Amino acid sequence: MTELSSSLEYTGRVFTVTKDRVRLPHGVEATMDIVRHRGSVVLIPMPDDASVILIRQYRHAIEQHVWELPAGSLDPGEAPDEAALRECHEEIGQKARQAERIASLYPSPGYTTEVMHFYRLTGLYVPDEAAAQDEDEHIEPRVFSLAELREAVARGEITDMKTVAALQWL
Repeated sequence: MTELSSSLEYTGRVFTVTKDRVRLPHGVEATMDIVRHRGSVVLIPMPDDASVILIRQYRHAIEQHVWELPAGSLDPGEAPDEAALRECHEEIGQKARQAERIASLYPSPGYTTEVMHFYRLTGLYVPDEAAAQDEDEHIEPRVFSLAELREAVARGEITDMKTVAALQWL
C-alpha cells in the first residue's frame, strides 16, 4: 500500500482521525478515515486462580452500564507493562506484584491503529495510597468466579468483546 496523502481531521484526548488517500496493493486508489490510537491495555486481575475482577461502568456510546475487564489507553511514551500496573491501581484500587502479557490484538483493524495488550495480573494487594480515577469515570469493581463469568457470557449479560475474548484464555 502507498499513502498518497493524509490530512488531520480531528484531534481528541485519546485519538486522532486522519483522512488518507492510498493506493492499495492491487492498484486501486481509495480514501480511508483512520482512527489513530496510542494503544491500550486490558487487565485480567486475578485475586486467585478461580476468580477475576470486573468493573461496572456507564458507557455513553451505548447508553448503558457494562460489566467489563478494566482497561485504559497508554499515556504518551508509556510502555504497555507500565500502563497495565498503573491502570490496575486506577481502575480497581489495587496494585499487582506480577503482570504477565498474554496477547496483543487489534480490535478493529479496518479503521483504527489501536492495539490492545492483554495482561493477567496476580499478587493483588491494596496499597497505602489511594488511586486516582479519571474524572469521567465512576467505576464499581466486583470479584466474579470463573464459573459465574462463563454463565454470564452464555446468558448474554457480558457483551464487551475484549472481556469475552480475554475470558477464553482462562
